[in-house]
Amino acid sequence: MSTIFDMKITVQPEHIDVLGHVNNVVYMSWMQDVATAHIEALGLGLKQYLELKHAMVAVEHHVQYRKAAMESDEIILRTWLNDINALYSYRQYVFYRPKDKAILFAGNTQWACVEIATGRPKRMSPTFTQAYQPLSNTENPMDFSVYDA
Repeated sequence: MSTIFDMKITVQPEHIDVLGHVNNVVYMSWMQDVATAHIEALGLGLKQYLELKHAMVAVEHHVQYRKAAMESDEIILRTWLNDINALYSYRQYVFYRPKDKAILFAGNTQWACVEIATGRPKRMSPTFTQAYQPLSNTENPMDFSVYDA
């Protein structure tokens, strides 16, 4: 069973665009960063992809920007898997700012399993389906109370 995965970051000057807030493209990069950290924590990361000769690649993103993040903001990047089938896994993201209890961003990605050598779709091996389990219905991914002082 997969779990919620959190990664704490601090907004850096290079994340800020000409409008004075985090650039939209940076949020997409953070989605990739937290997803990669999560799969590594699950024990099925990039090294294992190469060994198994298949990997998960993003095929579709949906994003919603809710509030602006500013330089020096502390942000919790949260992700979890919410569904899986033979070819696809579905990952959710919520980025949270504890200082004002604000949800800054929400998104999801559909990931496809592909054979690395050919880029062609491939059924997920048992190694993948065992590691990439959806979040239990008993866990609330929108509960950030552990970060609220």
